[in-house]
Amino acid sequence: MTPTSPPLRERKRAAMLEQLERAAVELAAEHGYDAVTIEMICEACMTSPRTFYNYLGSKEAAILGPRTPFASEEQVERFVHEPTDDILVDFLSMVIDSLTENTIDPELYQLRQRVIYTTPELSAKRLAIDGELEGRYRAVVVQRFRAAGRTDATDAELEDEAHMVIALTRGVLTYTAAKWYEPGFDRTVRELIEDSIVLVRRVLKGSS
Repeated sequence: MTPTSPPLRERKRAAMLEQLERAAVELAAEHGYDAVTIEMICEACMTSPRTFYNYLGSKEAAILGPRTPFASEEQVERFVHEPTDDILVDFLSMVIDSLTENTIDPELYQLRQRVIYTTPELSAKRLAIDGELEGRYRAVVVQRFRAAGRTDATDAELEDEAHMVIALTRGVLTYTAAKWYEPGFDRTVRELIEDSIVLVRRVLKGSS
């Protein structure tokens, strides 16, 4: 084990969590979300319902997967008080810095997305989760505007500008996801987003 590797116990826990989530998603894709039971998931993983509930708590949580992490206080502080001239690039950089280093399985990710967006209750839950995250980030963008002493716009206008920053970021991430799905993709999501930031800088520079 390298000095930066997590302890064996943590690695075993992560492996079990991934196994449970994968089984839940694959079963839901095959049988439909409503038809899948905790017992079916446990049988596929050769584990007990008690273990399942210790790890996940619900079938919904197994399908939705881990929540996207929010930026740390340090990352938010840097974004708000150490700005460059490009808020979009700064925001994208903050988002990528908040991502975990865990490897994402493209096949499982796509299958999970398909299950979620073909199941109304899961789709609604995902939209609510994403909306909450975006709301927190909009507040951070407005905080940056105010820290910069913006007096040229009303509160409502600053909120609109912050909303646009989030919308543009969503567009960049949509582009990133499309590239990620391309056959033969062999890089990490983090590397791909970093490349996208470089592309955004190039586009903005070329249009100025």
